[in-house]
Amino acid sequence: MDYMERVLSLARLAVGSTSPNPAVGAVIVSDGVIVGEGYTQPPGAAHAEVVALKQAGEKSRGATMYVTLEPCCFYGRTPPCTKAIVDAGIAGVHIATLDPNPKVAGKGRAELEEAGITVYVGEREEEAQEINEAYFKYITTGIPFVTAKFAISLDGKIATWTGDSHWISCEESRRFVHRMRRASDAIMVGVNTVIVDDPRLTVRDGHGEKYPLRIIVDSKGRALPSARVFSEPGKTVVAVTPDAPSEATKELKNVGAEVVVMPSWKSMVDLNELLAELGRRNITSVLVEGGSGLLGSMFDGCMVDKVVAFIAPVIVGGEDAKSAVGGQGAIRIGQALQLSRIKVEHCGKDVMVMGYLNEESETEGFSL
Repeated sequence: MDYMERVLSLARLAVGSTSPNPAVGAVIVSDGVIVGEGYTQPPGAAHAEVVALKQAGEKSRGATMYVTLEPCCFYGRTPPCTKAIVDAGIAGVHIATLDPNPKVAGKGRAELEEAGITVYVGEREEEAQEINEAYFKYITTGIPFVTAKFAISLDGKIATWTGDSHWISCEESRRFVHRMRRASDAIMVGVNTVIVDDPRLTVRDGHGEKYPLRIIVDSKGRALPSARVFSEPGKTVVAVTPDAPSEATKELKNVGAEVVVMPSWKSMVDLNELLAELGRRNITSVLVEGGSGLLGSMFDGCMVDKVVAFIAPVIVGGEDAKSAVGGQGAIRIGQALQLSRIKVEHCGKDVMVMGYLNEESETEGFSL
């Protein structure tokens, strides 16, 4: 049996419920039999290793543990997992990937080895890192992992020239987007999307309540207090500049929104500062769902880490029909942003393209 495959599947069960902690899976094997398994519980509750150890009980002694991420070795909301592993008498630990958290970063591995435990590192490493890609960026930079999502027609349009966009993507694609929302700490849109589409920005996937933080980038406070996003459960933040009219921000506060005044850049919300503020709030992942102005600014500013695009087999046409990404864009094709680690899959009748952008890119600052 591929025990690490089982561990990875357990870790995926925790995605979306553990932030700002990583989603981890753990399995304990004794004499070729799984005697304990677990995945990270919500913040403040047990880590995956501890859940598995409790289930295994005395069968842990002399057994082997498989875990997706290096066990923690410091006291936080819970005691260190390394101590629990040593005390339980585990003989060997297979770690898919080390933890980049400066408090761990190889120290957990070293502590286990010093206790006489045999440690193996690197099995299914890339898959384990992908599960916690948001955590990895956040814990090392303090900035959330940003995923840009959009749905386009075959000719690259997100709506007709009249503004109608319901629905370009198929039902299967929309269900996938709700799974993406569940896995995210926050959903971000520009104010024009709120005005034109009146989205709810909620998770509707039939798997219970989950309310990611909703963020509206609205430099002038133009969002309508009657918009559906303000009547949904959960919290909505409206990011404005100091130039937003006080009466407009007062009305937004009256419908329950938190209005955050951000520094401006060219009279618009400074998006770099907004992401930094979200990081200070322990937001590790942000799903940006449009519109074209916000996406354009974020791509121009090299703020996007991952792209998920749904391409529908329809032709919209129209010179005035909007494309998914606005902004300044590339001057020459050679300067166009390139995706790496690309995956192409069918999602119903749509084609989903997923890939990553260069995280090393730097920018002087962009805004909306």
